[in-house]
Amino acid sequence: MSRTVTVGMCSIVALAASAAAAISDPLPPTTTYRQLPTMPFSRAMEIDSTQKPQVMERQRTMLDARYDLSDQPMDGVMMSGGRRAVQDGVRVRLPEGQTWDSLAAMTPQEIRDGDLLPDGFKPLPHVKQANSGQIFPQFVIDEINAQEDRDLTRFDADFDLPDHVLPEFPPPIFLTTHTHLGDVSRGELLTIKNHYEIMNGILTPVQMEGLRILLTPFPQEEFNQTEDRKTAEQHRGIACLDCHSNFNTNAGFHHTPDVRPQAARFRLDSPSLRGMFNQQIHGSKRSLRSIEDFTEFEQHTAYFNGDHVSAARKGEHIPDRSHKVAFMAQMQNIIDFPPAPKLDPMGRLDPDLATEQELLGEQVFMGKGQCAACHIPVESFMDHQMHDLKLERFYAPGEVVNDFVLLPDGPIKTFTLRGIKDTPPYMHDGRLMTLADTVEFFNLVLRTQLTQDEKDALVAYMLTL
Repeated sequence: MSRTVTVGMCSIVALAASAAAAISDPLPPTTTYRQLPTMPFSRAMEIDSTQKPQVMERQRTMLDARYDLSDQPMDGVMMSGGRRAVQDGVRVRLPEGQTWDSLAAMTPQEIRDGDLLPDGFKPLPHVKQANSGQIFPQFVIDEINAQEDRDLTRFDADFDLPDHVLPEFPPPIFLTTHTHLGDVSRGELLTIKNHYEIMNGILTPVQMEGLRILLTPFPQEEFNQTEDRKTAEQHRGIACLDCHSNFNTNAGFHHTPDVRPQAARFRLDSPSLRGMFNQQIHGSKRSLRSIEDFTEFEQHTAYFNGDHVSAARKGEHIPDRSHKVAFMAQMQNIIDFPPAPKLDPMGRLDPDLATEQELLGEQVFMGKGQCAACHIPVESFMDHQMHDLKLERFYAPGEVVNDFVLLPDGPIKTFTLRGIKDTPPYMHDGRLMTLADTVEFFNLVLRTQLTQDEKDALVAYMLTL
């Protein structure tokens, strides 16, 4: 089910309306504001629950066509906490008759004209585009329910990727204030129930209060007390660290709150909060200029899809800028990156510790691969800027996949590569499952013409970060 936009936004709206009719009871694609419920909650839940198996099967079919999602761990390579293996190999499926070398030899126009861009390189749809909202992996749902008796299960949609391609859980926690302690999580997921016992004596009173607020559930668009929710029971809401487990990420996803119409809103992965102390912009699209701005604005945007009108009746929590926001920011600003023992203080490999392959990977990273143009080592492997890769050079925007209209991404912030092995899947929407996928993606998009040895070395290098 795909067509191409030819007459601007009018065509997008018509396209979205026809596509979304296949599954779900979609929002009118021309509205800016979210509609109030138009039927009893019991009826809405019945419809969504009945459609859920079909919704999930459609998503599985799309994912299987795009990726090889089998469990292929790297031999002996674990994430920083040692709880999950890093996945190996390129998982994006090639178009029939093509190789990575044959694609890399083509111009963007040739790839676009031949419709040869691998589907796995295109934007990844949300499980249920019309309903949107936060979707959590099952292991997150189970742990939070066990600790807090708060169920994050939705009756309309489930998480869509297998556990082995996701970050380890619970992830370790590293603090800039206690680097000598290493992981301070005790191997547990921080929740409102256990955080004081785990962090008592390590945090200041201000930091502890900030942590408490970050772990306190507040109403959200799909998790609230009203009839306009996607949980069977009335709900207390979600906490900041439900998405950013132990200040890293659990790969839970949402929709960008900054785009309309609904069919054009792109999937947005929960990023890691590690290294926030060294970042100058926040938010994939919004480019907020301080962690305080980001913390405050999330209640207006991510929690309620950027709709303050809907938020007001569902129980929006507006944190006080001089108290709660400042305390939350203080806590976030002491979260460190995982150790990288092979890097020197300037972010370069120590040749006495690195392998030949890793050193070759650094050479490619700094030169032919063009990675360091944005991911600057001394800047924690980022550049505090937003960039537009202009992927639409390679495909015709307007294709509809599972009710999602594939449009250009536009400028997206440069995310840090420190600790990158701990944060799959990759890109702002999680469209790339492995580091090898990211190498093939950028080799094509930047036209760097890397050899296979250079690609392998680049992956080996990123594992050291």
